[in-house]
Amino acid sequence: MYLTKEVKAEIFKKHGGSEGNTGSTEGQVALFTHRINHLTQHLKKNHKDYNTERSLVKLVGKRRSLLDYLKKKDIEKYRSLIKELNIRK
Repeated sequence: MYLTKEVKAEIFKKHGGSEGNTGSTEGQVALFTHRINHLTQHLKKNHKDYNTERSLVKLVGKRRSLLDYLKKKDIEKYRSLIKELNIRK
């Protein structure tokens, strides 16, 4: 499996402040970005996998909503996060 417990803990430790802080907006955006990158690679090989494509679109929408929230709350955290994760917009 591509997303193990250790990988999740490392993502939240790096972006969320601690391993236990799984509810932070920055940590969730980083986790969604990791999952989006994985699904994108999967779809490059399996271009007719429409269920995965639908999941990817929903995940991108969730990430966009969290980024919009973060932009309203703290514009500096938003800018640093999109720069660090290489997200467009």
